[in-house]
Amino acid sequence: MARKFLGITPRRWLEYLAAILLGNAIYFFSLAPHLPEELRHQVFQIDWGMIVDFAVCVAVYGLIRLGSRL
Repeated sequence: MARKFLGITPRRWLEYLAAILLGNAIYFFSLAPHLPEELRHQVFQIDWGMIVDFAVCVAVYGLIRLGSRL
């Protein structure tokens, strides 16, 4: 049985970390330069860019979970 931290296994923490790092890399290096100014994230602000970045991270996490089930 894997040890849990805050009720979550280390494998799940690694999946979260990978999704955040890959999602942010995809957003900032691939998408952001081509998005209109309204969809670009501004530092220390809650804006539409943050929502787009979050959606990319969630999509990456979904792909990680889907890949782990195959």
